[in-house]
Amino acid sequence: MNDFVLTALVTVTVACVAANAFIVAADLFRAGFVLANSAEVGLRPELLPCLAALKGAGALGLVVGLAGITPLGLAAAIGLVLFYLVAVGAHLRASVLHTIAFPLLFLALAAGATAHFALATA
Repeated sequence: MNDFVLTALVTVTVACVAANAFIVAADLFRAGFVLANSAEVGLRPELLPCLAALKGAGALGLVVGLAGITPLGLAAAIGLVLFYLVAVGAHLRASVLHTIAFPLLFLALAAGATAHFALATA
């Protein structure tokens, strides 16, 4: 793997950590945009702390992976991919397409992190 690809994938992984840390905080503080989007896709507000915990665990796993335990980073990245696939599915099921770019962006970041850790463990 060349240095450019490695640098790009590490950058995407760090961006995935930052994006998930941001959305975890937004979930926990019940930001207006989170509550509005959750209502549109049919998610009960009392589930937000559970979803925040899942995203937070994923972000923490990515950090641990970046610190050298790459199998844990890979597992966390795969978990985030699955999480955001379900989020995209929820948007599609509810026909909420005007905000679908956000879970798609998070999904793309998680996919990039998965690629990083998959290549690192190979």
